[in-house]
Amino acid sequence: MDEVRRLIVLGELESDMPLPSVRQLAADLRLNPNTIVQAYRELERAGVVYVRRGHGTFVSAQLKLPEERKRILADVVARALIEAQRNGISPDEFAAGIIEATQPASKALVKQAKEA
Repeated sequence: MDEVRRLIVLGELESDMPLPSVRQLAADLRLNPNTIVQAYRELERAGVVYVRRGHGTFVSAQLKLPEERKRILADVVARALIEAQRNGISPDEFAAGIIEATQPASKALVKQAKEA
């Protein structure tokens, strides 16, 4: 489900683009078709896709991309913060590291370039 959202946000899946059939996706991913049906239903409830009976499941034009991008970013940051904490890095150190890593001319990037 998250992968479909990510592909939409990245523009890989566009509005009104059909998704693979339940049968096809289940075969491709080697999953039970009921798992795919459940995932498609969750995506439909979230407004990410819509279903046209007899025609398939399609990407919704109603998806709010900026909100979805924020949600994806929040998930990425949360996972990274958990990993940092597992490695003994405090939230303050983590935040400082993010700021440093995202500055184009930061000392860390210059140092990494010299070491490479």
